[in-house]
Amino acid sequence: MTVFGAETEFDGTIKFSDRLVITGRFTGTIEAPDGDLEIARGAVCDVDRMSVNSVVVSGSVRGTIEAADRVEMCSGSAVESDVTAARLRIAGNVDFSGQVTMIDSLPDMDLFATASDEYRQALIVHSDVIK
Repeated sequence: MTVFGAETEFDGTIKFSDRLVITGRFTGTIEAPDGDLEIARGAVCDVDRMSVNSVVVSGSVRGTIEAADRVEMCSGSAVESDVTAARLRIAGNVDFSGQVTMIDSLPDMDLFATASDEYRQALIVHSDVIK
């Protein structure tokens, strides 16, 4: 896990594959299709495009958000963005403006090489219906 401190200001492109927490100010592009991002309370991100596995926003984000898995907007956050994600959670008291596009995210398996019960179980587990 990497943390950008509250006094950190970064302009440019960030690429990562694990977990990043931004508590300061970021401007630019985030390319992390396998990475999980957290925008902490008080953090400000002005992005051209954010492409991540998942993002939890407690601070402020402006720009396009693309998440392969999920986007979570926590209470008190401000998001001005077009959002594309497989799962979306918006808490109460969120200032959100933009459009939402939901994507279908199926397990990576060959449908014709898998028994139907095994495929059905993979779909159930993937969709978080059963925990």
